[in-house]
Amino acid sequence: MTTRDAAHPELGRITTDIPARLDRLPWAGWHWMIVIGLGTVWILDGLEVTLVGNLSEVLKSSTDGLGLSSSQIGLAGAIYVAGACVGALFFGQLTDRFGRKRLFIITLLVYLVGTVLTAFSMNPAWYFACRFVTGLGIGGEYAAINSAIDELIPAAYRGRIDITINGSYWMGAALGSLLTIPLLNPALLDPEVGWRLCFGLGAILGLAILFVRRNVPESPRWLFIHGRENDAERIVEGIEREVAEESGKELDAVDETITVQQRRTIGLPTIAHTVFARYPRRTILCLAMFIGQAFLYNAFFFTYGDTLQTFLGVDRTGAYLAVFALSNFVGAVVLGPLFDRVGRVPMISATYIASGVLLAVAGFLLGDLTAMTLTLFGIVIFFIASAGASAAYLTASEVFPMETRALCIAFFYAVGTAAGGISGPLLFGRLIESASQAGDITGIAPGYYLGALLMVAGGVVAIFLGVNAEKESLENVARPLTAEDDLD
Repeated sequence: MTTRDAAHPELGRITTDIPARLDRLPWAGWHWMIVIGLGTVWILDGLEVTLVGNLSEVLKSSTDGLGLSSSQIGLAGAIYVAGACVGALFFGQLTDRFGRKRLFIITLLVYLVGTVLTAFSMNPAWYFACRFVTGLGIGGEYAAINSAIDELIPAAYRGRIDITINGSYWMGAALGSLLTIPLLNPALLDPEVGWRLCFGLGAILGLAILFVRRNVPESPRWLFIHGRENDAERIVEGIEREVAEESGKELDAVDETITVQQRRTIGLPTIAHTVFARYPRRTILCLAMFIGQAFLYNAFFFTYGDTLQTFLGVDRTGAYLAVFALSNFVGAVVLGPLFDRVGRVPMISATYIASGVLLAVAGFLLGDLTAMTLTLFGIVIFFIASAGASAAYLTASEVFPMETRALCIAFFYAVGTAAGGISGPLLFGRLIESASQAGDITGIAPGYYLGALLMVAGGVVAIFLGVNAEKESLENVARPLTAEDDLD
């Protein structure tokens, strides 16, 4: 029930029980629709990044590809990352201002346009422009989707669902690795057609997601704060009817309410003050987590394919990459529930510190490892690290007020992506080059040590600054800026 304060009709002060009603829902088929409609976007990102990495050789061909040089391949990756950072920040603020649903439809359409046009690239300039547009859409998706998911999933399941969904990136990575095996096989397909089909398949998956996503409602939490409490009531009543029918359970009554002062928009100065002045400890926490996981992944994953080929005699890396990617997804699925049961702080600190220490051990033993043992190290490290890295997105989503949620996700995503996707490759690329020239695999070890150090540091920060958000309503973890206790 949502009621307007008759004493303050012009201010739009309302009291609502919508958050409590959403959080007390049992798990039902309706929630799976949310997971499929919103969560599968990470598969697209994993697919895109892995495809481009595996397509590098054919794209260098002047007859079958675009005649790109090695530096242009790297430039295309940096352009995609830059597009993702810009898209996250640009669409993130629009998501907080205009709503979750409007933006998660728009950002998916931007991605579809970018990846379809990539398939029709006829020269490097066209390809670079399309990679930027594709990155714009993917970056915008991260902000719009994470905020919508956490606001629609019940509090008891929020941790495991958010972590599993973010971990599904690696399902896309595994799919991308496996797809390139037949699509780039000249005995099956003309190479010029095969690499274009790779991008076309991403578009087909995106269209399927768009079809499901049409049925995902706007976040009722966003609606009641932005003066549309009647729409919020209608959506929640519909969800309750559907969940009750699917689960066969009578829903419990709720008595927890929140009173807010509705606003159409909230300015960027207010948002900035919230992030850096009101919640500085949480800002430090998120920065440490995002930067740590970004460097951990790049220290290993960015150098993994080259290490297998250059030092360990592996010609075709697709199967190795697929197994590595699968371990990441399995780790998120298996460990995700513990973030709700054991708690956020112990699980974040444990996954960050353990994976960092193991990466340092791998760096120390690097000169004695084979392709198989290096891969086994990667499987164990990232089985643990995947859940921790996904928890970075969960943390940024749930520890800041609702009015700033999407932009906060976008900001920390952009920082982590820039650190891992721009400075990381530059650093690790130099390590690979120097190690290759010296013929000594241990030249890569300093990158492992740096990734390990930053990951362990993120785990230590979580011990002291972490937030116990498990099974708590988002409004209890971070009160809305418009909540009554902040207005009086």
